[in-house]
Amino acid sequence: MSPLFRSVTLSRKGFAFAARIRRHSSLMSELMENMDKKDIWDRFYTENRSRTPTFKNFEWFFGFDSVRDYIMPLLKTQSQQNVPIQVLDVGCGTSALGPCVYRHSPHPVHVTCADISPVAVRLLREHVQAQPHNISSKLEFLELDCTCLQDHYDSQSMDLIIDKGTIDALLRSKEGKGKAGLMLRQCIKVLRGSGCLLQFSDEDPDARMLWLETEAGVMAADVGFQEVGQLRGVNYFCYQVSSRCLT
Repeated sequence: MSPLFRSVTLSRKGFAFAARIRRHSSLMSELMENMDKKDIWDRFYTENRSRTPTFKNFEWFFGFDSVRDYIMPLLKTQSQQNVPIQVLDVGCGTSALGPCVYRHSPHPVHVTCADISPVAVRLLREHVQAQPHNISSKLEFLELDCTCLQDHYDSQSMDLIIDKGTIDALLRSKEGKGKAGLMLRQCIKVLRGSGCLLQFSDEDPDARMLWLETEAGVMAADVGFQEVGQLRGVNYFCYQVSSRCLT
């Protein structure tokens, strides 16, 4: 799929990320500096779960309905008769995004919800009630470090990787910037030639596009973006990294 480019100049919205965490966690300062650490996320999800008597999905930025029009058309282009589309929700947390793709896709999909936090993975697995639109679809939950994708997946094995805030978290961590670049390169390596990575972020294109082009440029990949829209005064974007038939 051809990348989508648009020219836009906007102010940075990094503080919005901190504000969302502040409303949900007493770990604010520690979390903001250590969002690349498994133990801090275990504590975050444990604390967040203890706040309410019933489980509620925690959504970074927004939920599935806000971005379904960016995801579902890609599933159609990747669809092959009787062959499940391999979808990875990387850094899923307890978001309902992956289960919603599984639930709503008319095409057979194999959706894997992966996160470094075993607490998040367990909570999501225990509380998912989605039934698939396509009876051939599968839903899997996996504890996985997003910087080590190739330890679990073969090269060119994924059709679609969805990242809603994971690279944002790494880039904003004290020791996470190198891990963000490693995660991006790992994603590109496991994508099929026709596959793509979708990143949903509140970072402005003038900053994110430069970073993506720098990090992905040596990996035979094309990058582009679309504006998702504004929510609670924050502009959000969908960045697309498309693999070029790697050999």
